[in-house]
Amino acid sequence: MESKDIILTAKDLSKTFSNGSVQQHVLKNLNLSVYKGDFTVIMGNSGSGKSTLLYALSGMDRPSLGTVTYYTCNGAGKTETEISEFSNDRLAIFRREHVGFVFQQNYLNDSMSALDNIMVCGLLKSDNRKELANRAKELLTKVEITENDWNKFPTQLSGGQQQRVAVVRGVINKPEVLYADEPTGALNSQNTENVLNILTDLNNDGQSIVMVTHTIMAAERGNRVIYLTDGMIADEIELGKYVGNYKDETNPDIEEARERHARLKAFLQNMGW
Repeated sequence: MESKDIILTAKDLSKTFSNGSVQQHVLKNLNLSVYKGDFTVIMGNSGSGKSTLLYALSGMDRPSLGTVTYYTCNGAGKTETEISEFSNDRLAIFRREHVGFVFQQNYLNDSMSALDNIMVCGLLKSDNRKELANRAKELLTKVEITENDWNKFPTQLSGGQQQRVAVVRGVINKPEVLYADEPTGALNSQNTENVLNILTDLNNDGQSIVMVTHTIMAAERGNRVIYLTDGMIADEIELGKYVGNYKDETNPDIEEARERHARLKAFLQNMGW
């Protein structure tokens, strides 16, 4: 692997859920580094701990044991921030400043327009309403939500449009890491392709992404795929950057895309996927 800057590390991460006298160990002493600019994909069978890991890394939930440390660069150099022991208030501030999230369900506020759903998130970090509105409109245009739809309520938009708005909301505050938990799980094939294209474009522009998925179609967008089994990392594969659809005969990189797809498929089959 080429030398990359580490953006976060998880060390000896464990998560246990208790139900009376029964304990379920979902994550088990897991160690992981995530690199700046990567599109990291997390896969595994149902119950393997994928979403639990995502929530622990992002600060949406706390690990039972272990640490999550973020590394940020500023004028004074690199700063290490260990978030595992933060208070709830401090953790909320950290997420607002450093993390974006896209869920399987879009969780848009039906009483607000598409633009306002994004603005209300952005205003938690910035009080420059004009600058924020310009960025929101630029991003909405980039994800092909036209001006005619900016002031529509979510219920007036298609499912694919709603999820694109949710992606914009996730990146409006310029997060260091965008987390996506099966972001195409509730979409049809065309809208899935559209949202994956948006995530790929964001990554190509330098956005670090960590995504949970259960489909090979989505996993192909990552340059790194990690496979979980019983709360532990079973193995991972480095694929390099996405080079287009391996089925698209007009793709100039179709041979590389086919080879990349074959490598990923063989890896997943070896994992028992």
